[in-house]
Amino acid sequence: MCERAELLRALDELLQPERFKDYGPNGLQVEGQAQVGKLVSGVTASRALIEAAIAVGADAIFVHHGLFWRGQDGCVTGWMKQRLALLLAHDINLFAYHLPLDAHPTLGNNAQLALQLGLVAQSQFGEQALGCLGQRADGQSFASPQDLAAHIEQALGRAVTLVGEQHKTLRKIAWCSGGAQSYFEAAIEAGADAFITGELSEPQAHYARECGVAYLACGHHATERYGAPAVAAHVAAQLGLVHEFIDIDNPA
Repeated sequence: MCERAELLRALDELLQPERFKDYGPNGLQVEGQAQVGKLVSGVTASRALIEAAIAVGADAIFVHHGLFWRGQDGCVTGWMKQRLALLLAHDINLFAYHLPLDAHPTLGNNAQLALQLGLVAQSQFGEQALGCLGQRADGQSFASPQDLAAHIEQALGRAVTLVGEQHKTLRKIAWCSGGAQSYFEAAIEAGADAFITGELSEPQAHYARECGVAYLACGHHATERYGAPAVAAHVAAQLGLVHEFIDIDNPA
């Protein structure tokens, strides 16, 4: 067991949210009971995750995508009311960290995605230096974009959308988890042969075809499944908490 404030302090010290300009509040988003014994981690604070956390007796939930975002109207109705009602009725704390969780150099989404794919980062690029540029950990190249796509599909267990150059050896690989379409141009400027992210928007398909850099959209959820449990497990071990990762499947 630990105090809620102690858990918040440990997460803040690890993830350093003050370093980031973000799209919503990082840290404790919903206050629950003061004592925490079991911590559940997940990608998004969906109703399904909250219900699953209640079922396993969680005192706190740690996620990448929290409840509150810039631009919301502030009304507690519909899905927001349903999620908040569950958290408040069961006195569960909700902790959410967005960009700080993407960026942590060893436990974050980008670092953990690289671990899953056998990549090693050598530099960062893009806004707030969230994008990573590197190569295969074994020093080899991918024979083609199709070779890289097949490798990712096997590692992440889902189909990949590949656009762009089809017959090119890939040595410099760029990646940024989630919805990082806007980082593609910065990846091209950084010298990447291929860019890995979660989603594909209309303009990036044209950039990929015209610039000769392969674009691989691998799923927003699929590329961000690894940071939350890595951070939560680390902090749980530090504070003597029970931790459980609950993966709520999402096709996006």
